[in-house]
Amino acid sequence: MTHHPYSALTPDRILDAIEALGFHCDGRLTALNSYENRVLQVGIEEAAPLIAKFYRPNRWSPEQIREEHDFCAELAAAEFPLVAPMTLPNGSSLYQDGEFTLAMFPRFGGHAPELDNLDTIELLGRTLGRLHVTSQQKEFQFRPHIDIQSYGTDSRIFLLENDFLPSSLKEAYSTLTRDILSLVEQRFATCNYTPIRLHGDCHPGNILWRDDKAVFVDFDDCRMGPAIQDLWMLMSGDRQDQTLQLEALLEGYEMFCDFDDSQLVLIEPLRTLRMMHYAAWVARRWKDPAFPKAFSWFNTERYWAEHILDLREQFSMLQEAPLTRISGNF
Repeated sequence: MTHHPYSALTPDRILDAIEALGFHCDGRLTALNSYENRVLQVGIEEAAPLIAKFYRPNRWSPEQIREEHDFCAELAAAEFPLVAPMTLPNGSSLYQDGEFTLAMFPRFGGHAPELDNLDTIELLGRTLGRLHVTSQQKEFQFRPHIDIQSYGTDSRIFLLENDFLPSSLKEAYSTLTRDILSLVEQRFATCNYTPIRLHGDCHPGNILWRDDKAVFVDFDDCRMGPAIQDLWMLMSGDRQDQTLQLEALLEGYEMFCDFDDSQLVLIEPLRTLRMMHYAAWVARRWKDPAFPKAFSWFNTERYWAEHILDLREQFSMLQEAPLTRISGNF
């Protein structure tokens, strides 16, 4: 069997690591929907279940993981609504078990927010404004930036050099992504933004809606970057829909934090970079057996043909005028 990062993470080892922290497990383990890391709900004797997160070995350095946890603790101290790592009986939020770094979280229930409701979107804007007020107070020293090189250029090179693309589509992908990255660079060059600490992966699946409140989870991808990165994934639909959603987001956001409108030019470039990065992310993890099972549609000619079609649509979007606010009152 091919060795992969989690081949040694057996149920017994999971339970032993959690028990070593002083928790008394009842033997129940339920795998949750996570592929980059291994995240499980763990039954605890005479107590509510807890969530155990085993970080993927060699993805983040110890300093980068600690910086994520420190950011979460800083947000919690500011009363920002998030599910933060627990302080463990060892006095830290992290436990090292050989090659695995373990964090524990309280279980918190909720559902994804309904983004077809502008009142919900405005509340999310307010919450993100609160996030960014705190995040602007210092910078990450160890965690990376969201940038063209890591999300776009490196993704393109990896896919072209590792034979994931069918030979019939390789030239089309190569030419198209070269032209796309040229346009993305032009857009970024027009926006002299100040990078801030971000959630980084702020899609609806990482927001739990409960009791008319948004609670944020999974800061695993927190990075430095433009503020708009944490906003644009909450917008969808045609241009008119997104304009209304943008207006609602910013109306809420600016109750707590100023927004630089020049960053609106980055929405489609960031969307395009995320698409390229996502394809390369799955490809990079293909030897992990969880990925072929979960992404069975990946690495087929049909997938790559559709991916190229999606990128062609983005190429057209990058040539259109960026979204702007509605003039006057909303």
